[in-house]
Amino acid sequence: MKYTIIFAITGLLFSCTPNKPIENNQTLSLPVITLQEDSITLYNEFPTHIEGKINVNIRSQVDGYIREIFAEEGAYVKAGQPLFKIDDRSYVEQVNTASANLNAALAGQKNAKLEVEKYTLLSQNSVTSDFQLRTAQAQYETAQANVAQQRAALEAAKINLGFTLIKSPVNGFIGRIPKRIGNLASASDTQPLTTLSEISDVYAYFSMTEKEFLSFNARYKGDNLIQKISATDSVSLKHADNSDYPYKGKIQMINGEFETGTGAISVRASFKNPRFLLRTGNTGRILLPYTEKKVLLVPVLSTLDIQDKIFVVRLNKENKTERVAITVSQKQGDYYIVKSGLHAGDRIVSRDLETIEEGSIIQPQ
Repeated sequence: MKYTIIFAITGLLFSCTPNKPIENNQTLSLPVITLQEDSITLYNEFPTHIEGKINVNIRSQVDGYIREIFAEEGAYVKAGQPLFKIDDRSYVEQVNTASANLNAALAGQKNAKLEVEKYTLLSQNSVTSDFQLRTAQAQYETAQANVAQQRAALEAAKINLGFTLIKSPVNGFIGRIPKRIGNLASASDTQPLTTLSEISDVYAYFSMTEKEFLSFNARYKGDNLIQKISATDSVSLKHADNSDYPYKGKIQMINGEFETGTGAISVRASFKNPRFLLRTGNTGRILLPYTEKKVLLVPVLSTLDIQDKIFVVRLNKENKTERVAITVSQKQGDYYIVKSGLHAGDRIVSRDLETIEEGSIIQPQ
């Protein structure tokens, strides 16, 4: 995890001119910083990948050869706009066959109804038995069921015919089209005909470690995770070239469980994308801001690294120097955030530390 910091410190002057070691009884005028506690805004950075709000794999629901392609790769299409036409001749014939079967079933139903009417009259006049009437009624019910079956078959045939014209389900941009006119499209194809991305809004997915997630929970107010997510500040996005995306985003969701393999939890932020600058598959970095209060900042150039320890040269009340080891929580650009070893109001020399001996007298600039 990387960090970025925003703050302003003025009045620091640095020189690269080497100086001779300062003797204890020699007074030298050097820049001195008086440390003060302040609140600063820090950013947790997370690698992210971008996905359109809606990503649709366009597939054929019937088998047939592609006869027409109505959109080009990368084109913007609207919902309902035709994309592909599958050869529909066999499906037209299926509709015709189903229609003929329905007409035959309707005719059979009429004939069965006439039989019921005939045997009803004969039964009432005691010419035939009730058994013949009940048989005629059963045949009529069978004819009715056959009509319903053939009507359903006709509707199914019409639906399949409709599937031969593939339309866009949403507004979005057309992706790559691997199959061209004359290629066979099938409902069992593993590769879609194309992918449609609706990117007026995009999702940025990133992951937090368990430690980062616990810090997130502790940092924001709220009785539950939903309230804590609502309390978060807007997040920023940096492109792969380190440039800033012009619109701010908002965390919308944190997954309900950690991935056992990585020990991380997935987080989703949403960004407006009115200029379509972001596309599905883009990468970048999410910057999640948080505020640290009462922080001491020390320029890296105002420290010494000696045997894996960090020292500063501090002035006492008599302006005499003393080397003090400090502990830092993290490095932020050209500054250290001090964890221990210094306090607000301490004065430290800002340059030429290598030449200053312990106990030297400094005239602060």
